[in-house]
Amino acid sequence: MKTIKIASAQFEHKNGDKAYNLSVIKDLTAKAAAQGADVIAFHECSITAYTFARNLSREEMLKLAEPIPNGPSIQTLTAYAKEYKIAILAGLFEKDENDRLFKAYVCVDENGLVAKYRKLHPFINPYLEPGDQYVVFELLGWKCGILICYDNNIIENVRATTLLGADIIFMPHVTMCTPSTRPGAGFVDPVLWENRLNDPTSLRIEFDGLKGRGWLMKWLPARAYDNGIYAIFSNPIGMDDDQLKNGCSMIIDPYGDVIAECRELGNSICVANITKDKLSKAGGYRYKQARKPNLYKDIIGQPHNAEQKVVWLP
Repeated sequence: MKTIKIASAQFEHKNGDKAYNLSVIKDLTAKAAAQGADVIAFHECSITAYTFARNLSREEMLKLAEPIPNGPSIQTLTAYAKEYKIAILAGLFEKDENDRLFKAYVCVDENGLVAKYRKLHPFINPYLEPGDQYVVFELLGWKCGILICYDNNIIENVRATTLLGADIIFMPHVTMCTPSTRPGAGFVDPVLWENRLNDPTSLRIEFDGLKGRGWLMKWLPARAYDNGIYAIFSNPIGMDDDQLKNGCSMIIDPYGDVIAECRELGNSICVANITKDKLSKAGGYRYKQARKPNLYKDIIGQPHNAEQKVVWLP
């Protein structure tokens, strides 16, 4: 487990425009490679875009989705990985040989597909089926996992991925700036984004408050701290269909400290060194060693009917 450099990216995607989105992915990948990054991670559905899919029919979803690993987007990512000598993680809608639809996130290197994960808790389109397994894979000598957006809100998913061996968990999102029962939540006015060059302060106040980063910081560092892992958070910035997203892509170490973060009001990357010493020095390592599963294995594993509600999505 040598020290590696990981980049987390943010950018404004275009609905269903895979050629455009892949071109931005290429540009940011080149920038990350120029800064010495070994890996770059992009947000959930960074290839296809996301929220607009809530209005798509099954036929439209099948047209948008691709097989993995033989679809054109995976081949394009692999070409980028080979050109820039960097591993790339990105998201898209997947269709399998039986035309089942999934929300997928992949890792590729210059040799092709390294890992594929299917979101366990999809909701943006009624035709998406949930994944049924955790994924832990080796990347540059490190054990890595993937959990997409809502998956990270269920703390058992993060702990399970950690217990399967992950020291780094990639957490691609499309989140923040949506209504909730939580005080302070809500949409951010797109006019502020349109006027960001003239008035960045008003936009930053919204982005950094409880609609955005303030909410994120209530829980995301805890996922890294409690489990003693590196959390690689990636999120879009700008308009996601009719919703404004605030970016804040960041890398959090096992101490729960933000060690790199995108703070620009536009497409950007952040890069951080990932070192193995923090894995055993951080409190999460000791807490995992002190666990007593015999006390709660039957409690956590008791029968339960999963119910998932998203306030802003009818």
